[in-house]
Amino acid sequence: MVSRFHDIPGLYAYAASGPAWLLPPTPVDLARSPQPAPGSGDLHPAATAPASCCFLRIFAGESLCGQSSFSFLAADTFSLSLSLSFSSRSGSFFSMPHAWSGPAMEGRGGGGMRRRAPEFRRSSRRRLPGWIWWLVGIFLLVGLMLFVLHHNQKEQFRPPLIDKGSEIEEAHHEKVNFTEELLSSTSFARQLADQMTLAKAYVILAKEHGNLQLAWELSSQIRNCQRLLSEGAVSGRAITQEEAHPIITRLARLIYKAQDSHYDISTTIVTLKSHALALEERAKSAVVQTAEFGQLAAESLPKNLHCLTVKLTEEWLQNPKHRSRSEEHRNSTRLVDNNLYHFAIFSDNVLATSVVVNSTVSNANHPQQLVFHVVTDRINFGAMSTWFLINDFKGCTVEVRCIDEFTWLNAAASPLVRQLSELETQGFYYGDSKNLEREIKFHNPKFVSLLNHLRFYIPQILPNLEKVVFLDDDVVVQKDLTQLFSIELHGNVIGAVETCLESFHRYHKYLNFSHPVISSKIDPHTCGWAFGLNIFDLIAWRKANATGLYHYWQEQNADLLLWRTGTLPAGLLTFYGLMEPLDRRWHVLGLGYDVDIDDRLIESAAVVHYNGNMKPWLKLAIRRYKYIWERYINFSQSYVRECMLH
Repeated sequence: MVSRFHDIPGLYAYAASGPAWLLPPTPVDLARSPQPAPGSGDLHPAATAPASCCFLRIFAGESLCGQSSFSFLAADTFSLSLSLSFSSRSGSFFSMPHAWSGPAMEGRGGGGMRRRAPEFRRSSRRRLPGWIWWLVGIFLLVGLMLFVLHHNQKEQFRPPLIDKGSEIEEAHHEKVNFTEELLSSTSFARQLADQMTLAKAYVILAKEHGNLQLAWELSSQIRNCQRLLSEGAVSGRAITQEEAHPIITRLARLIYKAQDSHYDISTTIVTLKSHALALEERAKSAVVQTAEFGQLAAESLPKNLHCLTVKLTEEWLQNPKHRSRSEEHRNSTRLVDNNLYHFAIFSDNVLATSVVVNSTVSNANHPQQLVFHVVTDRINFGAMSTWFLINDFKGCTVEVRCIDEFTWLNAAASPLVRQLSELETQGFYYGDSKNLEREIKFHNPKFVSLLNHLRFYIPQILPNLEKVVFLDDDVVVQKDLTQLFSIELHGNVIGAVETCLESFHRYHKYLNFSHPVISSKIDPHTCGWAFGLNIFDLIAWRKANATGLYHYWQEQNADLLLWRTGTLPAGLLTFYGLMEPLDRRWHVLGLGYDVDIDDRLIESAAVVHYNGNMKPWLKLAIRRYKYIWERYINFSQSYVRECMLH
């Protein structure tokens, strides 16, 4: 391919070095170019060089030729009809069709360069094939469809704003632990409580300084705050910002107003201290009052149990056959047969005693071999006797006796009877005491009643027996207890379950070791144990004269300096060194006060004990454990159905 551009030696160097090839030709190059013949009409290379240079520079994106008008450059460019191309066959870097040619170029290119008339024809552009445009269009169409589809899916699955708000509202309306809300530093309830506490302090200060208007405004907002907190506690929901913000804002303004009064700091401290002491006294009084009310509820007899007792007593008085049958049972040889299994229960609660007997025989392998010795007071004797006469307990024998029959239990023989007869002691146990520090349970007559202390006279009550299992009336039996009679006590009098897993269940918790009579004979760290389920070896009892030991300690405690009252401290002293520990699974305690006892421990227990104020027959009972006791009540019995279900 013959090059039609003038041969410039430096052009190839310019082309190889980047933008430098766009520079105009040098004078040497112009001098070497042949001059056109006169009249030939050919242009001198110098005339065309600027135009060519200008086009090349414009092609590179810049103009160095000095023309100020782009139209001139364009016209000059199009007049040159310059086009770049690359030809591998000729080996030249590019070829430019030009309106002129020179001899030098002809010599170098292998042919003469001749001039041609300028061609004003614009070089044709190469167009892309049609299939490429179709392909691009298809891609654009598919992309547009995918974009629209994705946008629609996002709109479809995006939860509406109102739904999100409703979910948040439902979450707020869920039951919450209001105590945790008050303890949380980020909750509005905590902010309200803190603001209210501070406002109460400023109410006192405002009243002290005669600012009654400020005190009234603070009191008003405190009442609003208390009302909102009360509503939240009752409804079990968290307090929202919309509810709390107005009250918090008004309280903050009033507190700022109170702080701006610049009360004397010493007066403020004294006032707040006296107020804190008054609140502390009120808190102590409330605790004592709560204990009083709880004790009263525990001592009270529910009306359904009272109804049952009245109807059974009426049946006892109206039916003479019951009294004759009771006398016959009293003469049964089974009552003194040591080959049978004997149980002792001392109670004035008919239904509770019935549950103990029923649960024991229901879980026994041979209920016909069980004998129960029940002792009650004169008021409930008729009802207790009638109940066990009109109901069958799987063939077992039940003997009911009255405590008044024990004529030997008098003031001369029992220090407890003598102490109860003294007016001063009666005033302590039954009178009104103004000492709020005194423990409430010490005023409970049950802890000092003769019926409750009969456990220390079992050998006298059952003189012909060798072994007896003692059961409290607030227990439920879940396993066969006949295996207790085969446990070796190793010469000890009593078998009991120890309760010293915690340090406060040791002897120093129950007894006054500051007294020399106690400290000189008893180890304060001895492990305590529990009444409720106990096996007694009456032969060892008589040999150790345990009843005499009980009388001795009662005499020593005449002024109530060794222990306050109750049967357990007296038992710990009476049977000190005479107790054989039993496996803990025999006796599980705490169902009358502990709500967190392990279910597996309850299921594995032979006897569960409702010790505490929350007895299962009261409304105070822990609902979680109440079903254990209720499943041994015969609700189909006519008297029970009439009294318990109405």
